[in-house]
Amino acid sequence: MWYKSEMYVRELEAPASSFFLFGPRGTGKTTWLAEVFPRALRFDLLDAATYGELSLRPERLAERIRAENPAWVVLDEIQKLPSLLDVVHTFHTGAQKKRAKFALTGSSARKLKRGGANLLAGRAVTREMHALTAAELGRDFSIRRSLSYGHLPGAYETKDPADYLVAYVGTYLKE
Repeated sequence: MWYKSEMYVRELEAPASSFFLFGPRGTGKTTWLAEVFPRALRFDLLDAATYGELSLRPERLAERIRAENPAWVVLDEIQKLPSLLDVVHTFHTGAQKKRAKFALTGSSARKLKRGGANLLAGRAVTREMHALTAAELGRDFSIRRSLSYGHLPGAYETKDPADYLVAYVGTYLKE
């Protein structure tokens, strides 16, 4: 059975400035950011402890950034805690300006917009990450596999793509 264990090289260049990275779950946003920004200060908002701390005290984000002075800060799944965008905004204005750049991930801008979140008014560009392309798959590309299972990295990296897709549809698309 077919199986690929390492991540495919994505045809996405990191912007030089702060950015939102949107795309469906399972497309590799978090993995890509870990490879592109290995030294970034990371906040995974799916992690219960991180979410709890920052939801109770959003100012902790600013405190950690000031203390560690990173070049890049990754806020993964920002739609879980959109109030943090106000803190991010402060690092793009006034005395904090140019202190850190931000990579902000989420599955969709729709939830942020619906909730009236601060989308940083042009201070962060937007990028999209979709399923793998045939070019990214390279020699692994198979028209039969593509038509049967699509191009989500998880479906290409598993021994049982049908089970993966059933789980994906059951947990993600139904939401």
